[in-house]
Amino acid sequence: MFTGIIRGKFPIVRLEDKPGLRQFDIALSAELAEGLTCGASISVDGVCLTAARIDGTTVGFDAMEETLRKTTIGELTQGNTVNVERSARMGDEIGGHVMSGHVSTMAQIVAVEESQNNKAMKFQVAPEWMRYIFSKGFIGLDGASLTVVDADTQAGTFQVWFIPETLRLTRFGEKGRGDRVNVEIDAMTQTVVETTQRVLSEKN
Repeated sequence: MFTGIIRGKFPIVRLEDKPGLRQFDIALSAELAEGLTCGASISVDGVCLTAARIDGTTVGFDAMEETLRKTTIGELTQGNTVNVERSARMGDEIGGHVMSGHVSTMAQIVAVEESQNNKAMKFQVAPEWMRYIFSKGFIGLDGASLTVVDADTQAGTFQVWFIPETLRLTRFGEKGRGDRVNVEIDAMTQTVVETTQRVLSEKN
């Protein structure tokens, strides 16, 4: 389980593609790597991955074909930075919202607005996902817990605004139009929507 509070963006220092598998290493900070053991779950750009190798503060991961096909992990190159969050522990403050690290779909950035100390991005997803995305609702983008400012169901788009601290700690300060992000739909919202639709369908 994760909270959607990104602890920082860290570089990919090694990447190797093998048949049906991508292996890559991330150089973490000493603080984030402290106490980390092989087998631990870590959110990498919103994807829950298992720490497979640890060498000091460098942590290695294995991403299988399914992950590469359905998330942006397949688009990464050596030198890219990624958003990282360690899994939540009992007693941790839930500053964002509960997230699983299981990516629902990907969204594309279709517009960017920037002004002093502000950055807004408009994202587009496949139309079927818009039934779970509401203005003022939660959404997970590249592992960050964010609030939807505006949702346009007909256009299949939604907008998110970023404060300077979020831009500093995450990759969103570097991303622009045409880039893709991993989307995790809020599980509670999805459950409520699907349950309501099922009940209404049964009544009709």
